[in-house]
Amino acid sequence: MEKIKVAVIGCGTIANSAHIPAYMANPNAEIKYFCDIRLERAEQAVEKYGVGQAVADYRTVLNDPEIEAVSVCTPNDVHASISIDCLRAGKHVLCEKPAARTYDEALEMQKVQHETGKVLNIGVVNRFNTGVNKIKKLIADGELGELYHVYVSFRAHRSIPGLGGAFTTKAIAGGGALIDWGVHFLDIVMYCSGDPRPKTVSGQAYSKLGVEMEKYAYVDMWAGPPDYNGTYDVDDFVTALIRTEGPGITVNGAWAQNIGESEMYIDFLGDKAGIRLQYGADFKVYSSKDGSLTETVHKFKNDNHFQQEIDSFLRGIRSGEKLPSHIDTVILTSQILQAIYDSSERRAEIALG
Repeated sequence: MEKIKVAVIGCGTIANSAHIPAYMANPNAEIKYFCDIRLERAEQAVEKYGVGQAVADYRTVLNDPEIEAVSVCTPNDVHASISIDCLRAGKHVLCEKPAARTYDEALEMQKVQHETGKVLNIGVVNRFNTGVNKIKKLIADGELGELYHVYVSFRAHRSIPGLGGAFTTKAIAGGGALIDWGVHFLDIVMYCSGDPRPKTVSGQAYSKLGVEMEKYAYVDMWAGPPDYNGTYDVDDFVTALIRTEGPGITVNGAWAQNIGESEMYIDFLGDKAGIRLQYGADFKVYSSKDGSLTETVHKFKNDNHFQQEIDSFLRGIRSGEKLPSHIDTVILTSQILQAIYDSSERRAEIALG
């Protein structure tokens, strides 16, 4: 197969930890461009990986007919605009999660994907996770019986990222803990339960612990040091109840809470059995047999899900295969995220039909 020439737009953490190494490991890919508005980051990538050329303007990528595929690894506020421009320029796109800051932006991305016919996948990487796919199969095979409810917890003690920076600025990120962490957890639930259509959403998002930034106490801070001259206007705690055509879903999530425990798991509750998935790790199945309660631990080798995601993206470009991470599927997760925020703002339940 002729190598697919690729551009990586945005050369920050997710590009360097996931996308770039996965492209480098795929024999059918060739990175031609590293693009970042901070040119020095693109230049560092060229030096580190020994391939490609560094550019600051992504229109260089758009104007190169050799480029077939693009990874969009930028801040959330330009996910939609860059992805749309790439699609209209005839490029296939893998855009990091979330699809966009808002549901309307995601819908516009989907519209342009339909117009152009090019691939638009979203980086909901857990759809390529070994354990998640094992759970999906157990549910599909009826091992849990009727899956009637799923409980989601993504709660941490004091883990606000880069206080005052892009992560905590709504105009850039679109939200806080929900759109950053919750998108992954909710998408796992949707995927494992067959992507049921949401019917109603009631939620409440809180912005509490980081508001007085200089008084915010923490042990460490991922995504960079605090900028006390910056902005903090996003959610650090969220709770929601989602009714779907399938199971109900309960969400409790926090970047920061005054409880010194980390609780990162999903409970799938069926009438025959239940599963607790520890996020990014193994899972247990709880059931009963012959009058006894049973507990089965599932341990397995976890393949690199980012590698699986990139490999599948590239394969799909050639084969036409529509992946589970396609915008047509992932749009439901965007709809739910938006409805939680809308419900919180209106202090009322949102009906989605």
